[in-house]
Amino acid sequence: MSSDPVAIAELLLKERRAHRKLLPFEPDVGPASEAEGIAAQRALAERMGGLPPAGFKIGATAKHMQDYLGLDGPLAGFMPGSGIYSSGIRLPFAAFQTPAVECELAIRLAADLPPGPCSAERAAAAVGAVSAAIEIVENRYPDLREFGVPALIADQMFHAAAVVGSAEAEWRKLDLKAITGRILVNQCPCGDGKGKELMGDPLTALAWLAASPLAAAFGGLKAGQVVMLGTVTPAVWLMGPAAVEVVFKPLPAVQLTLE
Repeated sequence: MSSDPVAIAELLLKERRAHRKLLPFEPDVGPASEAEGIAAQRALAERMGGLPPAGFKIGATAKHMQDYLGLDGPLAGFMPGSGIYSSGIRLPFAAFQTPAVECELAIRLAADLPPGPCSAERAAAAVGAVSAAIEIVENRYPDLREFGVPALIADQMFHAAAVVGSAEAEWRKLDLKAITGRILVNQCPCGDGKGKELMGDPLTALAWLAASPLAAAFGGLKAGQVVMLGTVTPAVWLMGPAAVEVVFKPLPAVQLTLE
């Protein structure tokens, strides 16, 4: 028997709003496959006012995370417009459940990428601008592996919010594979990594998303949407309020304060 995506979405929202950890679903309730997880995520987007999405995030681009979750590739989630902020935003730390911050590249699409196979070249042609970005993720799971990959897909793959820096329209002059990102918390460096951490090439990650079943479930990628391409460093888990900065020189830096 297939799961009920609406019931899953409503349960996820209820537990999130109560700031409770998400326990594994009962076998006859939770999603049992990638397709069921995607259907539940789309139902979640509808209940959050996130249709059409303002953007998407790609997660588990790093091999070690894929190995931990038993994946052979990344996962993705929609982003509602209410959770995408500009650099310099100040947000309450208490609004997030066990938050972490990630060092990301983001793109804004200038053209649609319809569902179906997509090459890195085709993906690149649709990109209007590139930015440094910070993703806020939450550990909403007491036991991630027990929670399961289909349920993780339904729950937007850890996503909580995104902070996007100023756009660089002349991004084609940059080598996105070689560009180095650094994340600082309270002015202390906490990690650095190169764009090639994102599936070998950030544009390969974008092409993967465009061709994915999840993008197809949302009608493909649309001009104006923001795509967070994944973190080039491990997530930095926060114990309390913090000032966060992500730098991908020569892109403008992006800042976030959780207070």
